[in-house]
Amino acid sequence: MHDETTLNSALADAADHWPDRVFLKIDGQDVTFVQFDAQVGRLAAGLSDVCGIKSGDRVSVFMRNSLACEHTWFAANRLGAAWVPINTEFRGLSLEHAVRLAAAQVYVVDADLHETLTAALWRAGIDATVVIAGSDAASGGLRLSDLYLERPRPAVKVHHSDVSALLYTSGTTGRSKACMLSHRYFTSQARIAIRDFGLNENDVLYCPFPLFHADATALTTVPALLLGATAAISKRFSASRFWDEVRATGATVFDFMGATLSILAKADPRPNDADNPVRLAWGVPVPESVELFEKRFGLNVVELYGSVEANIPITQRATDERVAGSCGRVVDEFEILVADEHDQEVPCGQTGELLIRSKVPWTTFSGYYGDPEASTAALQNMWFHSGDLVRTDEVGNVFFVGRKKESIRRRGENISAFEVEEGIREHPMVLDCAAYGVRSDLTEEEVKVSVVVKSNALLTEREVWEFCYATMARFQVPRYIEFVDSLPKTPTGKVEKFRLQEVPFNGNTVEFELPAPVLST
Repeated sequence: MHDETTLNSALADAADHWPDRVFLKIDGQDVTFVQFDAQVGRLAAGLSDVCGIKSGDRVSVFMRNSLACEHTWFAANRLGAAWVPINTEFRGLSLEHAVRLAAAQVYVVDADLHETLTAALWRAGIDATVVIAGSDAASGGLRLSDLYLERPRPAVKVHHSDVSALLYTSGTTGRSKACMLSHRYFTSQARIAIRDFGLNENDVLYCPFPLFHADATALTTVPALLLGATAAISKRFSASRFWDEVRATGATVFDFMGATLSILAKADPRPNDADNPVRLAWGVPVPESVELFEKRFGLNVVELYGSVEANIPITQRATDERVAGSCGRVVDEFEILVADEHDQEVPCGQTGELLIRSKVPWTTFSGYYGDPEASTAALQNMWFHSGDLVRTDEVGNVFFVGRKKESIRRRGENISAFEVEEGIREHPMVLDCAAYGVRSDLTEEEVKVSVVVKSNALLTEREVWEFCYATMARFQVPRYIEFVDSLPKTPTGKVEKFRLQEVPFNGNTVEFELPAPVLST
């Protein structure tokens, strides 16, 4: 797969070949390829002429899913700049770190998030142009709508190896890192999905996950772009609205992650459950009861393995028979090694760390932006070290076992325990803390924290929880909090979290329920 296509050339070809086909269903609109191409060209003109964006620059966005958010990605690329979307749930130190790492020349922000972003920029000491998106954007600031100039800007020449976007990791072993992702990274990932999942030009690909994730970008928007198909991007996942949105958009394919399938399966059965246009759902994890889900909703489910660094090196092809518990087999474009701590291959059937290597240049991440040491560590011995534990069988099926890296996975989000702990330690009455995952019946894991408070501190578990809710991303806020006198540690001072997880609940554990998010319509 030596694909020379860039996102710039792919959009130009799509607008030429399928001008009147619907490319995006988003914000209640149907946007054709030729309309999108023109809109992107107009915004690129404004980013260039008004904001001074040029090749090699970075345009960062702090935006929820919207047509304007999609525009910023392709407009930045049209100018040879990189697009840097930041998780809109980030707050406090996580957001401050993300904006500092992006070091962008321009930050585009939804109007209701403007104050949050500017405060983070100020704390990070960043002086950059801030552009406000939304119809209610303050009249005193630079508005995104004013950057759509009349004369569209043509695309500059870019190479398939040039960086299209920086997507952030979830920060499993420390702060979130920004992965440099080339144009070929996006097109290769899309082509693997097209081939292995049997996607075609008549498909409507529905994604309810954010555009700062690969699901909505590399695996939904770009496949539609290459096929002349339609990408239907929702604001967010909603169990109550899911099937209504699927039917309204005519979706034939949707993706899932985290507890999506479990949540949908736990809804009360309806007579019309199978009366929907979907033929295929892909994602991870696939529950053991997947056959019942397929029968109830009249569709097929396939699994894969992927990460923002590694592309999707392992898939279960839609034409293959499912192997229970397996996320699939290695695709033709990649090779893997299941290795011990010395990068030596372990015997078939034995658990080891999944190491990944591409056979085609520029199809995995190009390193962590601004962090050469982390890049070198992740790519030692010419393999990407995933930090995930797997095993294989004698015919090459891969089985995911767990995470070697320290992370907590809840509702599809990989949560950095480091960032949760770092945030809680900001509380003046907290001496130390440890964050870790505990089992959950609804999602993969729930977040629990053990907190050591300063002596004689007048502090309650609820006050800690409220502090987290005010300063962290919603998915980072712990469900369980317990106060402890001390944390079990090794002689070198590292917390032995497995000892906390062995007895995760006791009389001192307090449970909190996270309120449903309030969303603008």
